[in-house]
Parts: sequence; C-alpha cells; structure tokens
Amino acid sequence: MTSFDSSPPLNVWRALLALAVVFVMLATTGWTAVRHQRGVDTPLRSALSAWDHGRIGRHALPPHDGSPARLGHFFASLTPHQRGRLVHRYPLAVGNMNGAPVALRYRANRIALDEARTVEHERMHDKRLSSAGHSDARQRMRRFSLLADPDRKILAFDPMGSGRVAEVFGDLDRAQRVSVVVPGVDTNVLTFQRTFRKYSAPVGMARSLYDAEREKSPRTRTAVIAWADYTAPAGLGVDAATAMRAEDGAVRLNAMLRGLPGRSPVALYCHSYGSVVCGVAARGLPSRVGDIAVAGSPGMRAQSAAGLHTHARVWAMRDRDDWIQDVPYMEVGGLGHGADPVSAGFGARVVSAGGAKGHAGYFEPGTESLRNFAEIGTGSYRSVHCADADQDCQEGFSGDASA
Repeated sequence: MTSFDSSPPLNVWRALLALAVVFVMLATTGWTAVRHQRGVDTPLRSALSAWDHGRIGRHALPPHDGSPARLGHFFASLTPHQRGRLVHRYPLAVGNMNGAPVALRYRANRIALDEARTVEHERMHDKRLSSAGHSDARQRMRRFSLLADPDRKILAFDPMGSGRVAEVFGDLDRAQRVSVVVPGVDTNVLTFQRTFRKYSAPVGMARSLYDAEREKSPRTRTAVIAWADYTAPAGLGVDAATAMRAEDGAVRLNAMLRGLPGRSPVALYCHSYGSVVCGVAARGLPSRVGDIAVAGSPGMRAQSAAGLHTHARVWAMRDRDDWIQDVPYMEVGGLGHGADPVSAGFGARVVSAGGAKGHAGYFEPGTESLRNFAEIGTGSYRSVHCADADQDCQEGFSGDASA
C-alpha cells in the first residue's frame, strides 16, 4: 500500500486523474445525474400518506414518522384483530414503520411483497414494454417471490426504482447483541442476494456473520440485519464520489437503529461506500451503538476517528489486494471521502483482514476478517487480531464483554 507520505508524486497524479474524470462526468451528464427525485409520488409515500389520513375505530392513526416509542405504545394498545386489520390495510406503511413490532413488520412486508410480485407479473405481459422491460419485470417478480418466503424476516421493503430491502437473521426481539451490515455501491433489490459470489451480497454477508457469531459465542443470542434500505450509488460514478447518497442513507440508518426493540448493544459493519454512510451517520448514532467496523473503505467523510464525533469504537480493515487502496483519500469541494481509515493518523483500531482476497471478500467463511467481525459482534474484544503486531487494537479492554 502506498500513502501520500511515502509516494507523493504517484498519489498526487492519482488524485488529479480521479478529479479530472469526475469533472468530465459532471460536464457531460450535469449535476442532474445526482439529484434525487424529491416530491415524486411512490407506492411507499402513497401508503404512508394513506396511513396518516387513516383511522382505527373513531381514532386517528398516529403520524407514521412519530417517535418509535410512541408508535410502539400505539401498537401495544391494540387488540390482535386491530393490528391485523392495519397490516392488511396498510402493509407497505406498517412494514417500514420504525417502532412497529418487528413480527408485525415481517407479516406486513410479506403482504407488500406479494402485491409487488403481482404488479411485476402484470408488467411481464404488458405489450407496451420492450423485451428488456419484460425481462426486468421477470427478474423483479422472482426476487419478490424469494423475499416473500414465510421463513424470511423482512424488516423493510420498498419496490420503487431499484428497490430497498432489509432482512433479519436471528431473533431480533430477544437478541443480546445486534449486528447491522451496511453494504456499498450497486446494492439494490436484485443484488440483495447472489447465488455466485454470495458473500459479496448483503444476504450472504449477514448470514455469514450470523453463523460466525454463533460459532464464536453459542450462548450469546445474536441477531444480524442485512440493511440495504437506502439508495446506493449505481457504479463508480458521480454518486459514489460524493456523499449525497450517504446523507440520505445516514438518516434512514439512524431512524432504523432508533426503532430497534430492546436495549442490547449494536455493532455496525460498513463495507465500501457503506462506510461513507456510517461515517455520515456516526454523529447521530443512538448510544446503544458501541462499535463501527469498516472494511474496504474509501473514507468516512472525516479526517480522523475523533472527527466522526461518535462515542462508538471505530475499527478498520483492508485486505492487501483490495483495489480501494488506490482511490485518492481526500475530499475537495465535496468530491472524495476524506482520510484513509486504516492509516495510522486516522486513529481507528486497525484489525487484520487476512484471507479476505480483494474488495468483496471480507465476509468469506474461514477468513480472519470474518473472525474479527464475529469477535467484535459478540463483544470478545480481547480475541480480536490486530493488523500490525506493533499496534494494539485491543487497548482499553480488560476482558470479554460477551454475554
């Protein structure tokens, strides 16, 4: 790995080249390429609006964006029959409502997925669409069918555009420790899980981490969330070079975290552009988030761990073969994401990524990167393997914190 200190000419050239590419893209596509479609009606917005104007008996429903505590009290005051009526009447709203009981959200999202699947089935036979449109509808219908399986626990779902989704592994209500996987570029409903290179997709990452945590600490009740409930950048273009997607994602991430049941400790695992999301979210994280672990990070929109202004411990790793190390670690005029989290000056606890093999291999079973993730997730901090024998990433720990 090179750095600005060891090879300034090479890195300055990389920086100038990267910025030139970005500005060419801006000149040819315009800033409109990165503007969000605000104010556009979507199925989810329509569902939330219907909820906000709805009633249960003689009483108005509480605002969908009320505090999780208030919404939790509201749902607890209802009878099972009343909760069931709301799920069937407003499935997309309830399925995405932070503060609603998680079991109710799973149930609501199964209904919402079935409805979305019906829409895609109709699109498959819409003669106004091209063959590419029919193919896209077929892919989406198959994905929605897989997600609607009764054994899956879908915590959030939005069919609009490329789609957003979050899935839970384990018992979130009873978990003693919760882990959240935040993925990066090119994450959408179709790439949420993969058959080939499955550990490079959110579902594979989360399942792998869940299994590793259970193996590390069988007596600890853990839950892992594959959180792809934000609009990630598509490809390595302008969106990936700025924090626009991360800023929206950070708001959604913090809202989800505040709506989690219980008070168990939470750890974030942020891969690639996901670490930008976590960096932007860091300042506003709820107190129960005790750890932020980043892998293959292009930067966290900060010059140091202290600059994140978070109480959480910050961990970082990068495999020696990860191409992300060649991205200029800088921020100029909103382009780029700041300092390198694994650099000595950043101040993170740098841990080993042994065996990861490139940018997408950090959650592969058998790797030291996954084992370190599991140690952090179960609170076994004294077992974490540091990246450098001369660096003590375990500083300040006197024993395991695992349950």
